[in-house]
Amino acid sequence: MIFTELELKGAYLIEPERREDSRGFFARTFCSLEFKAHSLNPSVVQCSLSFNKHKGTVRGMHYQVSPRMETKLVRCTRGTIFDVIIDLRPDSASFMQYAASELSADNDKMLYVPENFAHGFQTLEEDTEVFYQISQFYAPECARGVRWNDPAFGIAWPIAARIISERDCTYLDFLGGV
Repeated sequence: MIFTELELKGAYLIEPERREDSRGFFARTFCSLEFKAHSLNPSVVQCSLSFNKHKGTVRGMHYQVSPRMETKLVRCTRGTIFDVIIDLRPDSASFMQYAASELSADNDKMLYVPENFAHGFQTLEEDTEVFYQISQFYAPECARGVRWNDPAFGIAWPIAARIISERDCTYLDFLGGV
């Protein structure tokens, strides 16, 4: 696997290294030893799947607080997404900054989302599917979010949002604390 650290320290874009032949290809998408070698959390206790019918759907920006802070490995297995993370670590040089990557079934790229980062995405195609490997169990009492269009972050979404959950629309303005 090829690990490329993003401008937000601790976040990585990960690309499988394909071994191709006449049958197609084989690629490793997860290896705990390689994650540990890059100082990434290799723990996976839960996997989730998100299917999105319509182009322009926005999900996020979600995270969990202590004691259930989580890391995520996100991969688009069908269609294409504009995947976004926000650094919510108050002591970080990139606090309140975001990074975005295009993940698709065609490019096989994955996004490693560290603890204390909010995560969300927008679908760029109809019938898009996103697969998550998560380091903590979902805990509703620890679930939090920041609004997808909060001006504090200035996320430049590629298309006008079409579908957003009521919960994701009602998060309050971020005031610098998680």
